[in-house]
Amino acid sequence: MIATLEHTNITVKDPHATARWMHQVFGWRTRWQGPAIDGGQSVHVGTEGQYLALYAPDTPELTETDSYKTLGGLNHVGVTVPDLPAARARVIAAGFTPEKFADYEPGARFYFRDENGVEYEVVSYAA
Repeated sequence: MIATLEHTNITVKDPHATARWMHQVFGWRTRWQGPAIDGGQSVHVGTEGQYLALYAPDTPELTETDSYKTLGGLNHVGVTVPDLPAARARVIAAGFTPEKFADYEPGARFYFRDENGVEYEVVSYAA
């Protein structure tokens, strides 16, 4: 048996706003939205088989910790695209700043942070 990753749940300030830019940048769709099991709101955005659950608690708490130095921290979300320059243009059009560009075997990538401080790695394995 091989397990498949179905979703990851991320706390955000406004799940509807985050879903909107994900529609624009990644071409994803909203699969479900509504009240979360423990209060707050959730929006599930992604593809038929995989998605991000965007969760906003009733009273969010800000933290200044570095996820890369925190056990259990979310370091980044990796997304593959067929056309890296087109994805970079969509990221810029959404108001975010691409950074940390790197070519490596077998592809190329860049990163950006969204309005919640979540880092995304955008990678293309296209030749």
